[in-house]
Amino acid sequence: MNCRFDGLPVTHEFVDLGFSPASNSYLVKEQLNQPEMYYPLKLFVSERSFLVQVDEYKKHDEIFSHDYAYFSSYSTSWLKHCKDYVDMMTARFGFNKESQVIEIASNDGYLLQYFLEKNIPVLGIEPTANTAAAARKKGIESWVEFFGLPLANKIVSAGKQADLLLGNNVLAHVPDINDFVKGLAVALKPSGVITMEFPHLMKLVELNQFDTIYHEHFSYLSLLSVNTIFNYHGLKIFDVQEISTHGGSLRIFACHYNNAAYAITKAVVELLQKEKSKGMNSLGYYKGFQQKVNSIKNEFLEFLLKAKKEKKKIAAYGAAAKGNTLINYCGIKIDLIDFVADANPNKQNKFLPGSHIPVVSEESIKNAKPDFVVIFPWNIKSEIMEQLKYIRDWNGKFVIAIPELQIL
Repeated sequence: MNCRFDGLPVTHEFVDLGFSPASNSYLVKEQLNQPEMYYPLKLFVSERSFLVQVDEYKKHDEIFSHDYAYFSSYSTSWLKHCKDYVDMMTARFGFNKESQVIEIASNDGYLLQYFLEKNIPVLGIEPTANTAAAARKKGIESWVEFFGLPLANKIVSAGKQADLLLGNNVLAHVPDINDFVKGLAVALKPSGVITMEFPHLMKLVELNQFDTIYHEHFSYLSLLSVNTIFNYHGLKIFDVQEISTHGGSLRIFACHYNNAAYAITKAVVELLQKEKSKGMNSLGYYKGFQQKVNSIKNEFLEFLLKAKKEKKKIAAYGAAAKGNTLINYCGIKIDLIDFVADANPNKQNKFLPGSHIPVVSEESIKNAKPDFVVIFPWNIKSEIMEQLKYIRDWNGKFVIAIPELQIL
């Protein structure tokens, strides 16, 4: 494959997770006897930009379709994170009723609703029609389109250039990262600010978070690689925050390169140096990850097989994409995990891709009283363990597989 930044060949393999269906392609009952499409899940790293990437085997407009199953508003901890962000940004940059806030991948309005509460004009850009419809019900103007340079020009023509242009967990999802970042520069006012949040590649490597690898994540990002790409397109990263979401993410702050109002902070300089000191600007850093992944797979399978031999009931909570990566790489089927419960009704009464494990409501946990509940979205394990604390009534235990097997 060719690097999605500089277009030159990339040949250095980072990790190979075999073949897997798209992680958010949940199935209905009628599809269970139909063939499923599996795609290679192999990552490469560029020796020039150190951008880690997967090839685009399934087109992004097929992944992010009208019946997309992920709705952001079902996690209370995520909603709190977003409200705190809105409060912080309005206090720091003084956004008000004269400002224009645009969110890319605005989903069901989970974040923009908090700007709207402050009477700050908002526009959501969201390619999945069903989540955009949910946002519109909250009074959020939403355009059902993919963001890139053509849409950025449309935003300018509509007189809606952004004072704040933000995107949470979208930068990794775009197959044409150059078109996307070029679009950011066009859609941003000369005095405007961009924030982007994305999982930090350094945390993925250090904490063995291979389950965050799936086909809709086209790129895996360090500050080094993102800084290179943004600079190339005339954008300056002037601040960065390390945040805890999704197992460890970065929130970058950027502006036009010639915007003298924002000087590059010490935090940017120090994190770039930290990544270099760990070797993230050399290929050696990216070797050896496959062995860590295989160790987690073997340990998790040993636990499941031992529990089943002892006649234990095993269920799971959270029909998350990361869970599907773990399940399909390990080859887990319904013989090892009985069902997965999820709060999102758009996933309930469907089946996980590949494994065909049924997705049910939380009530099934109360009825089945499993001995173990595997938490797939480990990034919100505290929230889930509090929500499901009643499993202690029958001596049930929680299980986490990443970054290492834990029975809690």
